[in-house]
Amino acid sequence: MAENPDKPTSPIDEGITAEDLGNVYLIGVGGVGMNGLTRLYATRGIPTSGAELADWPNLPELERQGVRLHRSHSVDNLDGVDTVVRSTAINDEHMEIKEARERGLRVYHRSEALAAAMTGLKSVVVTGTHGKTTTTAIVTQMLASAGLDPSYVNGGEIIDAHTGAHGKGEHFVAEADESDRSFLRYRPHVGIITNIDADHLNVYGTMSALTAAFDQFALNTDPEGAVVACADDEGTMALARRARDRGRTVITYGCSEEADVRLHDVRSSVEGVTYRVSRDGEELGEVTLPMPGRHIALNSGAAVAAGLFLGLDFDAIARGIKSFTGVRRRFEKRGTKNGAHVYDEYAYHPTAMREAITTLKEVAAPGRLIVVFLPYRVYRTVEFRGEIAGALSGADAVVCMEVFGPGEEIPEGAGRSLLDAVDLPDEAKVFVPEWDDVPAAALELAEPGDLVVTMGAPPISMMPERILEA
Repeated sequence: MAENPDKPTSPIDEGITAEDLGNVYLIGVGGVGMNGLTRLYATRGIPTSGAELADWPNLPELERQGVRLHRSHSVDNLDGVDTVVRSTAINDEHMEIKEARERGLRVYHRSEALAAAMTGLKSVVVTGTHGKTTTTAIVTQMLASAGLDPSYVNGGEIIDAHTGAHGKGEHFVAEADESDRSFLRYRPHVGIITNIDADHLNVYGTMSALTAAFDQFALNTDPEGAVVACADDEGTMALARRARDRGRTVITYGCSEEADVRLHDVRSSVEGVTYRVSRDGEELGEVTLPMPGRHIALNSGAAVAAGLFLGLDFDAIARGIKSFTGVRRRFEKRGTKNGAHVYDEYAYHPTAMREAITTLKEVAAPGRLIVVFLPYRVYRTVEFRGEIAGALSGADAVVCMEVFGPGEEIPEGAGRSLLDAVDLPDEAKVFVPEWDDVPAAALELAEPGDLVVTMGAPPISMMPERILEA
């Protein structure tokens, strides 16, 4: 029977665990999602190997954890393997996938392997167009601070933990990717939805189809669990009403008067963000998070709502959130060069970019904000050109690179066309298509006291070191 794309099958439904997969081989273990999953399997003591062609800085840690690493693709890599795991980027024509099928090996998508690791555990799964990585990390830190030692897989490395994955504990916290429908393989005890915004329409086609997928995610939550949804987002609030009508327990959070867990008096500064919390009108206390930005406060509000549902004391929740030190590539300061502060930020969707640039300008003041941007995916850059350019127009200067779109044909001048739409003086925006030329271009714009932030597609995370070494 063909699989229903609206509700794909899950190893959880069949009771399959990660330990049932035998010797596991993962393709592309340098990428953010695959790297975290590989670390998780290794820390669970499962025989794990993988392949990666690019020289990602996270690879030595995998080897230290006992992962056998191949630096080329070969059918010989599959010797002794029981299960092959791939991401959406690896198609059926990949030599190792074809060989695995010929050998009769189990071939899993990353989401299936992650779901298998959740089987039998009390999972908290975070999805949404923006903020899911930071929210996942805050929930993880909150549970860890409460002594629950959660298992987790996140799309970003938690700074204090030096990893984006851990393999112990009965609670399992995971970030769920909606871009390819793979988030529908999970069966969370608590499903957190941060927001629903127009993105990945190359997969879904329409906004209504994307919304329907989030509805299905809500219905995939444990009937004894809860859906946690942001009350400040029109899309998630409408979903919350539909989920309640279908018998799900729903907890809303946010600054809205309609929120079940409400954030009051949100105050953001360079030092961080502080707010008061009430639940169903009852004052609970104050939360302080050492990261600036109203959107960061909302991310932590999701953690408060989830923690309360899981039975944590509010004081324990507040202590856990206060101890959070951040995630790699989310407002991460990487160093200082010639008196200019160098940060890295993952935002690439216009909504997230606007929020990040607004907050980074607060941090930069009285200095200027220079954004080094690597556009992510052709379809997004073309469809949202005006919105992305509008977000970049909030900076004081922009260095724009050519579009990064693995597997896509990049139209000539796509990056330059985006930069032309940015509403800044010509001398404040520079198109730099060559990677090696970017550090000099950024430093030529920056002055002592300014803030330079690299932003966009994953490879740009390696640019701060190049700027600092220039």
